[in-house]
Amino acid sequence: MPAPQPVDPCPPKRLQSAVIADTLEAEIIAGTLPSGSKLDEQALANRFGASRTPVREALQLLASRSLAERVPYRGVIVAQITRERIDMLFETMGEIEATCGRLAAERMTMSERAALEELHQSMGDMAARGAHEAYEQANTQFHTLIFEGAHNAELLAVANGLRLKLAPFRKSQLKASERMKRSAEEHDAIVTAILERNAKGAEKALRRHLLSAARAVLASMG
Repeated sequence: MPAPQPVDPCPPKRLQSAVIADTLEAEIIAGTLPSGSKLDEQALANRFGASRTPVREALQLLASRSLAERVPYRGVIVAQITRERIDMLFETMGEIEATCGRLAAERMTMSERAALEELHQSMGDMAARGAHEAYEQANTQFHTLIFEGAHNAELLAVANGLRLKLAPFRKSQLKASERMKRSAEEHDAIVTAILERNAKGAEKALRRHLLSAARAVLASMG
């Protein structure tokens, strides 16, 4: 596997639908758009100065992240986000990532291990600088390398599906500098175990990492 590419400091302009989806996502996570709120296409098009097509695509993105749902006779509404649901998502993701980590420690090629270590080192610098956005992007890449390192296509598909549902919550908790630094420290234990081919150690470190992330998200909900 080729070495990870550095995060582009000047990324290309994002699709309007992605920008709209991210804005609405942040408002849903913050509670500005409470559960049950109707997401009207025309009203949103007027708000963002867009046509209904990118708004419709944005709502589809929110639905794929389980933040919105289409209800008969009501249209698209904000999904209910409870502590219990978040807890179950993190619990499931913790077990999936732990399994990926155990297999990755056994199956990763030398080039894959080198790419993971290089990315981890660059993320330590991002955390030290407080580069939240760059760290969040790299964090997705970090966990993807572990998923792919398990070399199991079915497990990869399950892990990626869960990642999409949890992405908004993992992103929100990484905005806190202390949590970002703690995340980098937890990654160190994960990378060390994988590099040493310590399957049980990698499994344990990833399970603890997801537990730590869950605690941060639940604490932010009050």
